[in-house]
Amino acid sequence: MTDLRRTVESYWAAANAREWVAFADLLAEDVVYTLPQTRERVSGRARYVEFNREYPGDWQVRIERVMTEPGQAVTWTLVTVGLEKLHAITFFTADEEGRIATVTDFWPEPYEPPAGREHLAERY
Repeated sequence: MTDLRRTVESYWAAANAREWVAFADLLAEDVVYTLPQTRERVSGRARYVEFNREYPGDWQVRIERVMTEPGQAVTWTLVTVGLEKLHAITFFTADEEGRIATVTDFWPEPYEPPAGREHLAERY
């Protein structure tokens, strides 16, 4: 298994830089992304990459802290969108090859998802 800490740091760096090919390379083909506050789930690498590529706004992310143990990691990040700053906690698991298999994002408060991404995410 590869170093999940390095994989997660690369995941955030690629997302922040909008380097979607590099971002996709870090994900398992059957990655599952879950967003409990909006009750959305995105399944599969292609859909998850597109979900991030289409995400509205000029956001930036900075890692505040990373904690790992074999097969799983958690990050505390600061996301900036315009003048708004939000902290998020994200949990990751890895597959056998060290690619990201699951991502679960927790944001400060529940909210309704932005319109226009129904084709990528199912509500639960």
